[in-house]
Amino acid sequence: MTAGVATQHGSENARPTPSRRLAALGAPGNASLRAASAAQVLAGWLLVAQAAAIAIAVQRVFVERAPPGQSLPAFAWLAAIALLRAALAWLACDRADAAVARIRQRLRTELFRRLLGHGPRWLRRQRSGGLAELAGAHVDAIGRHFGNYVPARAEVAAVPPLLLVAAFFVDRVVGTILLLTLPLIPVFMMLAGWGAEAASRRQLQALARMGGHFADRLRGLGLIRLYGRGAAELDGVREAAEDLRVRTMKVLRIALLSSAVLEFFASISVAMVAVYLGLTHLGMLHLRAAPPSLAAGVFCLLLAPEFYAPLRRLAAHYHDRAAALAALDEIERIAPEIPPAGAMPVANGVPATGLETSADPAEANAGLASATGVAAAGCVVVADLALRPEDAAQPVFERLCFQLARDDRLAVVGRSGCGKSTLLEALAGWLPPAAGGIRRDPSLRIGYAPQRPHLFHGSIADNLRIAAPHAGDAQLHAAAEAAQVLRFAAKLPQGLDTRIGERGFGLSGGEARRIALARALLREPDLLLLDEPTAFLDPDTEAALLAALDAFARGRILVLATHSAAAMRMAGRVLRLPEGRIEAAR
Repeated sequence: MTAGVATQHGSENARPTPSRRLAALGAPGNASLRAASAAQVLAGWLLVAQAAAIAIAVQRVFVERAPPGQSLPAFAWLAAIALLRAALAWLACDRADAAVARIRQRLRTELFRRLLGHGPRWLRRQRSGGLAELAGAHVDAIGRHFGNYVPARAEVAAVPPLLLVAAFFVDRVVGTILLLTLPLIPVFMMLAGWGAEAASRRQLQALARMGGHFADRLRGLGLIRLYGRGAAELDGVREAAEDLRVRTMKVLRIALLSSAVLEFFASISVAMVAVYLGLTHLGMLHLRAAPPSLAAGVFCLLLAPEFYAPLRRLAAHYHDRAAALAALDEIERIAPEIPPAGAMPVANGVPATGLETSADPAEANAGLASATGVAAAGCVVVADLALRPEDAAQPVFERLCFQLARDDRLAVVGRSGCGKSTLLEALAGWLPPAAGGIRRDPSLRIGYAPQRPHLFHGSIADNLRIAAPHAGDAQLHAAAEAAQVLRFAAKLPQGLDTRIGERGFGLSGGEARRIALARALLREPDLLLLDEPTAFLDPDTEAALLAALDAFARGRILVLATHSAAAMRMAGRVLRLPEGRIEAAR
């Protein structure tokens, strides 16, 4: 995928062609693909020896009337060649499958890296079902190109020329017929390929739409049933499936029609060879001084269909290439490559890209620190900051200034929509400033518990360990205790090992936020960003949670967006938005 990225200083014309970008994706499997292609080519070359062995055996049995014992060497040679060709065919299939497996794994890893690299705000705008289709059907389409088309292309380049030379050596007329009819198949293959690529692109788009539509409806199945929208949504799924069926049938129609045309011309060519040989043996056609022997005729008749077979296979798999090019375009359109660090577009002194806060903090903060200067050790400096959420016409606030050091706590307050969550996202590195800048010590480790956390299908402990995969049970329980997760987890049948549904299904909103908070605490952050951590909590649980946060925040920086008066008092200082006024909590 990285081969499809133009450099910052390169022109649009310097961007590699789709074929080159597609070829670059096969790098992980090149060795296995070369082995598969070599085995397939060698098996094709052995056709000459196999046809010769059959022709010699026929000549000795039917013309020379030789005793059966004299024909045994030819039959033994034929059996040995057949076994060797079968072994080479197996080797070609095995190596091609191994190459495809490696290429698919590399593609999915690269695709996942792209999706992560674009950051959480970009991912929020995407359709998760559609992204899943990229890693499924689209990657599979690219894999079929390498597993089917690439070995077939190598076979076409090496096998028909040798068969043509062998045919010319035995009979020049047969060789001439094969040579003159050879261009017909590639011409029709290209004509069919142009239509197949466009049809494949539309079919893959329909597949992604249907996959995304179906996956989204599965996630919201409970809500659909609650509001009685089951029949309407079934109609929507049915329409998406019908659209996919129509587009798939168009692709199959092109494939079948093109294959029929190619088979027709190949059959006509073989028939011309058969008619020539038959009429020559009957003495009705005199294109050479003496008619060919039975062995020569059998050899040419066996060679003629095999001469066109690699071309027919390439034509059949040409649709795999068309589908792979369409899939590559869709992947690059939906999940474009991330520009290199040195080529990131910069606006107002800050790289215009989301930074993944779950990555190494030094790497995540490097862009902001280098663009706006490095803050003092353990400090965060906000200078003349203006933030504008995506798709917003105006900034939610402007010229915001404050500074935080270790042991500082700040409660961000204001009416709904004033920019509290937006400020936390900017401090986490998710949102570039519209003006001004944020400077922070690059060594600060960030922990962020958003207002709507994402919880995965699995146990509560699994969701906590996302922040620290190697955390022990003692650390897990300490973080869960501090975030008041054990208050409800202790009542569950399996405690922290209790499994929850996707997006926290089975938990209340407050319970989901407490798990997200425990996950952030388990990360042992230096800068802890919390969005409404006490929402939906009863007074006793809120008091216990604030006491735990008070103890945890010692030696750290704590910033929390809140409407809670108790949380404001615990923080001590309050930042009121959009005015940007900082005052002591009352």
